[in-house]
Amino acid sequence: MYHFRFRLIPFITMLLLVALGVSLANWQTRRAIEKEQIEARLRQFEQLPAVPLPSHVDINLMEFQRVTLDGEFVRNWPIYLDNRPIQGAAGLYVLMPFKLASKPSRVIMIMRGWLPRNAVSRTIIKDYRTPAGIIRIEGILRANSGHILQLGTSAPLRPGSLQQNVDLDEFSRVSGLSVAPFVFEQTATRMGWEDGLVRDWPRASMGSERHRGYAFQWLALAGMALFFFIVTGFKRGKKSATTA
Repeated sequence: MYHFRFRLIPFITMLLLVALGVSLANWQTRRAIEKEQIEARLRQFEQLPAVPLPSHVDINLMEFQRVTLDGEFVRNWPIYLDNRPIQGAAGLYVLMPFKLASKPSRVIMIMRGWLPRNAVSRTIIKDYRTPAGIIRIEGILRANSGHILQLGTSAPLRPGSLQQNVDLDEFSRVSGLSVAPFVFEQTATRMGWEDGLVRDWPRASMGSERHRGYAFQWLALAGMALFFFIVTGFKRGKKSATTA
């Protein structure tokens, strides 16, 4: 006859592991659903033509929509986002304010493209070109430029500086420019103007399968904790019955 021997400390440990596993599995599942919803929005907007930027932008509704901008780059205020690899190659993103032709007092931060990192010194920026005067660019609206884990102390925010992350409010304060609370991920320049930048942007919906895989692993951990508690409980019960 099988006997189960209950012990409080292993029971509490099992409960904590199960709770942790289920909680993290649910979080990973939510992240997967978010990525799948983003993919659905991307596919929807990809089927629509790019439209001129409206006067009022609700980024919660318009994120990932394809739009066109008319204006000119603020050439003396480039910012470089460091540690942005593409296909395994180390590099950085070029960010630059763009003054709207229809509203010169308002600027939008443009994620212009990617440059490979200099193999000798990370502070040496590869040459690229910036068109002068009024141009039209095409791209998609993004809520932000992405965020990575801050490595060390951030350099002072100034023209041409390397940054891990950029806060738009801080940039507006330091630069004195009135910056829109969203960014623009450039995909093309009208009239085929070449600037030497790579625009193979990572798809915002990437990773849903990975999140579901992590969710399965956390559920497996929770199941193993419960299974181990039950098995060891019966083993302890059997051992106690034998010695008795």
